[in-house]
Amino acid sequence: MKHGFVKVAAASCDIRVADVDYNTEQICRMIDETTEAGAKVVVFPELCITGYTCGDLFTQDVLLKRARKALWKIADYTKEKDALVFVGVPLAVEGELYNTAAALNRGKILGLTTKTFLPNYGEFYEMRQFREGPREVREIEFGGEKIPFGPQILFVSGQMEDLIVSAEICEDVWSPVPPSIQAAREGATIIVNCSASDETIGKAAYRKSLIEGQSARLIAGYVYANAGEGESTTDLVFGGHNMIAENGTTLAEGERFRNGAIYSEIDIQRVISERRKNTTFQTEKTRKLVRVPFQVEMTDTFLTREFPSRPFVPDSSEEREKRCEEILIIQAMGLKKRLAHTHAQSAVVGISGGLDSTLALLVTAKAFDMLKMDRKRIIAVTMPCFGTTDRTYSNACTMAVRLGAQLREVQLAESVTMHFRDIGHDMNDHSVTYENAQARERTQVLMDISNQENGMVIGTGDMSELALGWATYNGDHMSMYGVNASVPKTLVRHLVRYYADTLEDKELQAVLYDVLDTPVSPELLPPEDGQIAQKTEDLVGPYELHDFFLYYFLRFGYEPDKIYRIARLAFEGEYEKETIYKWLETFCRRFFTQQFKRSCLPDGPKVGTVALSPRGDWRMPSDACASVWLKNLEQ
Repeated sequence: MKHGFVKVAAASCDIRVADVDYNTEQICRMIDETTEAGAKVVVFPELCITGYTCGDLFTQDVLLKRARKALWKIADYTKEKDALVFVGVPLAVEGELYNTAAALNRGKILGLTTKTFLPNYGEFYEMRQFREGPREVREIEFGGEKIPFGPQILFVSGQMEDLIVSAEICEDVWSPVPPSIQAAREGATIIVNCSASDETIGKAAYRKSLIEGQSARLIAGYVYANAGEGESTTDLVFGGHNMIAENGTTLAEGERFRNGAIYSEIDIQRVISERRKNTTFQTEKTRKLVRVPFQVEMTDTFLTREFPSRPFVPDSSEEREKRCEEILIIQAMGLKKRLAHTHAQSAVVGISGGLDSTLALLVTAKAFDMLKMDRKRIIAVTMPCFGTTDRTYSNACTMAVRLGAQLREVQLAESVTMHFRDIGHDMNDHSVTYENAQARERTQVLMDISNQENGMVIGTGDMSELALGWATYNGDHMSMYGVNASVPKTLVRHLVRYYADTLEDKELQAVLYDVLDTPVSPELLPPEDGQIAQKTEDLVGPYELHDFFLYYFLRFGYEPDKIYRIARLAFEGEYEKETIYKWLETFCRRFFTQQFKRSCLPDGPKVGTVALSPRGDWRMPSDACASVWLKNLEQ
C-alpha cells in the first residue's frame, strides 16, 4: 500500500438462487482469485450467499440457518487471506430478518452492517421480508461472539491509519441522505456497496452517475458490487454492473451481463489531501460511530489504474474541443472586463511568432470582438533582436495583419547594444545578462507604447513557465493583465490548434500551423545558420513532463517519489526513467527557487483546477527550502 494506493475489487460470482452451498463455493473461489490479485478490500453483491431474488423463501428457517452457517464458513476461509471482505447475507436477529453486509477479516466476522433504506416500490418489495436496520449500532450475540450490528460501522486498518472502510447496501446510496455521508464525515475514505440493482433501459448510465457523484460528494473511494447472472429472471434481469470510483472519476467498470471481478487502486493519500484542501468537507468533531480494527499487510501495490500523461488535455477530441472553446471564452471574458473597467483604448501585445504570444493575440482579438471594438486598436508589436529568425518574424507579422491588428516593428539591437555599453557588458558574453537585457527592453517598449496609446499590455507567459520560473523578472514576467497565466504549455498548443482548425482564413490558418511546428524558444541567442539556436526544452526539460509533475504536485500534493513512480507508468515507452528523474529533480529545485517571481504576478483569469496565483490557489514563501522534497526523490 506504498504511496497510499490500496487495491480493491468488486466481484460478482456465479450463483444459484437459494443454493447456499454452491454460492459459498463460488464466493470462496472468488476470494481466492481477488486476494491472489492483491486486493486488500473485496466486495460481493447484496444477499449473495442466498441470492437476492429468493422472495418469500427468505421466511424459510432452513434457508436462514444454512446462510448463517455459510457465513461462518466463508469467514473461516478468510483466515489466511490478506483482505477485508464484504459479503451480503440475510440475518435473523431477535425474531426479525435483516439485510446485512458482513465484514470478514482473518477468519473473523468483524461487523454486520444493516441496510437502512428498504425499497418497497415498483419491482421491489423488501419490506415484505426484511426490517429496516437499527438507527445506531449495537452488539449482538452471534455464534458465541459479540459482534457490532447496525449502520455506518467504520472498519479501521491497523497498518494504515487513513484506510477506513464503511459499507452501505444498494438502495442506501439512492436515498436522499445515504448512510455513507456520516461515515465519510467521521473518516471513512472507502465506501463499499453490496448491491442488487436490476437492469432497465437507461438505468446503467444513471447508476454510474450516482456512484461517481457520491464518491465526489464524499471525496472518497467507492466500490460498488452488483448482483449478476444467476439471479432469478422471473421478472428482473441483473447485469453485474460493478464499479470502482474515486472522487467523481470511474477507475474501473465491469462489463454488464458478465460475471467476474474488476480491480483498481484507490489513492487514499489523494483522498485525504483533497479533504484537507476542501473547507466545505466538514469532518465530524465528535465521534459517534463504532470503529472496528482490521488487519492487512503493508505491501507494494501493483498499479493497474491509468495516469494520463497529459492530465491537462482531455483524450477525447470532442471533449478537448469543448474544453478549448470554454477556456478561450474564459480568457477573453476576463480581458474584456479588465479593458472595459480601465477604459483602455487599446491593447498592446508583444508578438514573437511563438505559441504563447500567439495565444495572447488570439484571445485579445476575441475580447475586442466581444466589446465590439475595432481590432485596429490591438497593437501587435514585433521586436526583432539578436536571436530573431526569419521564420518567427514572418509568422508574427502575417498573423497580426490577418487578424486585423495594427502591426508595429521596433528594432531593439541598437538600444540593447547601447545599454550594454552603459553597464559595461561585453557583446560577446552571451550570459544571462545578454539574454535578460533583451527581455527587459522588450517589456519597456510595450509598457511605454501602452502609455502612448492609453492602452494595456497583455501578458503572454503561461503557467508552465511560471512554475519553472522560466521568465525574466520584470521582463516577460510582467504585464498589465496575463491572459495565459493559468494555462499550461501542453494546453496552449491545443488552444492554438483548435483556433486554427475553426478558421476559414486559410492564410492565417497556415501561419498558426507553422507556429505549432516551431520549436519553443525565447530567441535571445544568435541563430545558427538562420535556425533557432536556443530551444527551451533542451535547457529546462520537456514541457509534457513538467506539466505532469505540476499537476500532481499542486492538484493532489503528491510527494516527488510518488510522482516519479506514476510518471514512469504514464510515460512508459516515451521517456527513460533516468530522463524522468533528471527533469523531476529540476522541477522540484526550480519550483522552490523561483517562487519570488510568482509572488508578484499580474492579474489573470483562472481557467482550470490548478493555478499559481499568489492571491488564490498557491501561497508560498519565496524563501521556502526544497531539501525535503529533493531528499524524498533521492531516496
